[in-house]
Amino acid sequence: MHRDHFMLETLQHSAVATAIANSLLLTASLSALHVAGFALVSGGALVSNLRLLGVLFPDRPVAEIVGPTRRGMAAGLLVSVVTGALLFSTRATAASQNEFFQVKMTLLVGALLMQFIVQRRLVDLRPDAATFKGAGALGLMLWLGVGLAGCAFILLE
Repeated sequence: MHRDHFMLETLQHSAVATAIANSLLLTASLSALHVAGFALVSGGALVSNLRLLGVLFPDRPVAEIVGPTRRGMAAGLLVSVVTGALLFSTRATAASQNEFFQVKMTLLVGALLMQFIVQRRLVDLRPDAATFKGAGALGLMLWLGVGLAGCAFILLE
């Protein structure tokens, strides 16, 4: 048996994963918290990226809008990562092989890098409006992709 597969099997058969898988209340609660966390993340991403595009709060400095949204996104991300990991544990082998899940995770990494590293540096550098707009458009596309891939994973699993 491949080592990665063995680790996923071990995770999936852990006491925590088994308890979650056997409890509709735990699964539903974790799912609800996961969605609430993603709502914080996606809400912050929407506001900050629309500001970069110049659509929202165009008369306000970019840093004044993007900074506070980043803090809300970080809180939502913490909730989503913890609950997502717990939900993943119940079906680790199947989820890891699912193409929609793989796309979601790849887009999530890209969206996080864009939001928390690239955009932070752009705000510090204060480039021209076209650069902000490009970053805002790319950020929106990445976060939309995360959401759509997540939905596809759940609905088409």
